[in-house]
Amino acid sequence: MLKVEDIHTYYDDSYVLQGVDLEVTAGEIVCLLGRNGAGKSTTLKSIMGYNHPRKGRILFRDRDITRQSVYRNVRLGLGYVPEDRRIFSELTVQENFEVSFNAAAEIRWSIDDLFATFPLLDKFRHRKGGDLSGGEQQMVAIARALACQPRLLLLDEPCEGLAPVIVEQFDRIIGSLKEHFPILLAEQNAHFALAISDRGYVIDKGKIRFSGSREELQRNDEIKRRYLSV
Repeated sequence: MLKVEDIHTYYDDSYVLQGVDLEVTAGEIVCLLGRNGAGKSTTLKSIMGYNHPRKGRILFRDRDITRQSVYRNVRLGLGYVPEDRRIFSELTVQENFEVSFNAAAEIRWSIDDLFATFPLLDKFRHRKGGDLSGGEQQMVAIARALACQPRLLLLDEPCEGLAPVIVEQFDRIIGSLKEHFPILLAEQNAHFALAISDRGYVIDKGKIRFSGSREELQRNDEIKRRYLSV
């Protein structure tokens, strides 16, 4: 579904990703773990098309998208939930969904489906996004990505700044989405990510330091202590 081959990404003269390799196959959740500044968000932005790698290749559904624009990647089936959510604060919840709706794609998520998946938002459908709590805004951000009819979902730090009781809800929500498409989850909260992921990568200073199954990563105390502060 997704294959990232030896990508090198810069921010001006800052050398951020230094040869990242990873892949995501159908029917799995893959986590990308690391501390702040390790390169997690840059990896997702490189895949999505916000910051094109200077070297390497990104394949999505057997198509080279390495230097493809963001809107073309969305049309191709890449969904993205950014770290800072970026919902439209002056639009209602329903309007946030409607403005993101990809009518050109095969419709697998209708507006009604989105509210059924996130029933808490149903009673807030006419409330402005800026008036919602952090957890509610994160639900809107994920549902808005589903309105784009993705074939693969990129989630960047979905639990950042959320209370533990809300994090437990996202555990169930994100886990249930695996039935519909694979997910690449960039997350600093290793306990949360490993609870729902099938495989994991650990990134530090722009390089992949470990890759393996959830069980292999959970057993590797040295990797967790050195790169994840666990």
